[in-house]
Amino acid sequence: MPEIHIMNTGKTLKYNSGDSLLQVLLENQVFVNNPCNGKGSCGKCKVRVLKGNLDEITESEHKSLKTEEIEKGIRLSCLVNPQEDLTLELFQEEGNHDILTTGHIPEFEFRPSITKKIFYIEKPDLQNQISFEDSICKALDIKHMDLEILQSAEIFEGVATGVFSGENLIAIEKGDTSDKIHGVAVDIGTTTVVTSLVDMISGKELASASVINPQKKFGLDVLTRITYQIENPECAAKNLQDEIVSSINDMITGICREKNIERNSIYEVSVAANSTMMHFLLGIDATPIGKSPYAPVFVKSKHIRAADIGLDFGRGTRLYCLPAVSAYIGADIVAGAYVCELHTSKQNVLFVDIGTNGEMVLSKQGSLISCSCAAGPALEGMNISCGMRAAEGAIEDVTITENGIDLKTIGNHEAAGICGSGILAVIRELVRTGIVKRDGGFIKKEKLEEYDYRGSLIKTDGKKRELILKKAPEPLYITQSDVRQVQLAKGALLSGFYALLKKGGIEMEILDKVVIAGQFGSHLPAESLTGTGILPEGVSSKLTYVGNSSKTGAYMALMSRFVKDELEELAQRIDYMELGASEGYEKLFTSCLRF
Repeated sequence: MPEIHIMNTGKTLKYNSGDSLLQVLLENQVFVNNPCNGKGSCGKCKVRVLKGNLDEITESEHKSLKTEEIEKGIRLSCLVNPQEDLTLELFQEEGNHDILTTGHIPEFEFRPSITKKIFYIEKPDLQNQISFEDSICKALDIKHMDLEILQSAEIFEGVATGVFSGENLIAIEKGDTSDKIHGVAVDIGTTTVVTSLVDMISGKELASASVINPQKKFGLDVLTRITYQIENPECAAKNLQDEIVSSINDMITGICREKNIERNSIYEVSVAANSTMMHFLLGIDATPIGKSPYAPVFVKSKHIRAADIGLDFGRGTRLYCLPAVSAYIGADIVAGAYVCELHTSKQNVLFVDIGTNGEMVLSKQGSLISCSCAAGPALEGMNISCGMRAAEGAIEDVTITENGIDLKTIGNHEAAGICGSGILAVIRELVRTGIVKRDGGFIKKEKLEEYDYRGSLIKTDGKKRELILKKAPEPLYITQSDVRQVQLAKGALLSGFYALLKKGGIEMEILDKVVIAGQFGSHLPAESLTGTGILPEGVSSKLTYVGNSSKTGAYMALMSRFVKDELEELAQRIDYMELGASEGYEKLFTSCLRF
């Protein structure tokens, strides 16, 4: 049997000649970028042949590859059919992809929990009255089948496909369905819910969808929703669960229709979420999270039937919920720490997920400690007088000059409100121009010189002072209350930053990197983060962005049972510090309120 040796990883693969090189690599969980799914049209599945012979280069390869690439032995793996021993080099950039639309993904080995096995079901006769179950157990070398499989299975003879989750048989399908294995990665945030449909054979994200978390009707933040649960014990848990489950079902229905994929070919759903959202998803009482000592009902991972909570997939589809650390360091943060490889880092790295809450994990050369900052929803445009979500017409950047205020909106539409990145931009400008003082208060218009351009930007309503963002047709203002909302969020995040570094025994000068995660955080430039004082000025050159690392972590868990195991270990390694209980925190928080 011929072999393929991969120089980058040192792996050696045995294969049967006849399949394309891409197919051989993917079947052995070696990731190769193939956006066109092996059609030869995208030109992305490049490999370099260092040793061994292949067929003559195809016309399609001539069209996709440059002359110098061909001269270096580079080929498109989907268009070559190896017959003998090969030595290959995979391109390093192919191992690091933004496969999920809003998150960077490190290199890892594909080894999904879901696998399929083709077998043959015997036809019983008078001489051999073998039962349907016994025929399957014999062919698959298993001892028994779960009752739910027998209840839902079509009775037939001939070629069949067994679907396994790990070692457990979860479904029997008629015919050979080995080319159809799909999964769903989900990130449940307080503000948004994101789902991705994944081809678990290739690892390719087929489509994604997102919605505003429908639980918003019960409150914008977790504590408000927990309060709803406290006040409505007879129905709240069910209502909260129904909202989130229905939103996932609806998104997957749309994606499957768009891609013409059967829902029953989805065999696993992997979910990362903060601890409160995970409790809501599973219909578990989250009220302990909202009161001292803030001990959640559970933090361990869960691996259950998706149908048990109402997710509408095949009866055997499994739901995997990533592990958490504490009430306020949830599975989303464990996922982010894993994606950023904090546990294996040889540097001093601070991971910050900025959203409705602000969570941080400090890695002191692989030693991990975390904290949660009560940032509140202001940084996502909520609780702001003219705040709105990041949709068309939302102000996302602001510049104040002597000539007035320049607004940049999403989609270049008429300004309809301001989103999170916009509110930070306007606070940055208010502080820079001195319209807002270091203590967060507006300057008094009547004390400005007549020629001071800032006076024309301030509106006075009695004792209340506001910034005029837009006059017509629908006026928009930034109020003193808006500034205070951001000021409180800034104080929480900055104090968390300093407290965590102090706990870890790290001076800011030896902090190597600050990683910004989260859908919201990815839209914040360094000048907004440091210009408002959310982070110290000294980290500007150390910032890096990883996007929605929660969804990325859910994807990686979906695609590898090894990642699941490592996530479990990682969650146990992350220590948690309660900021409010740390010495001198109240004084630190107060000092961090100043711009």
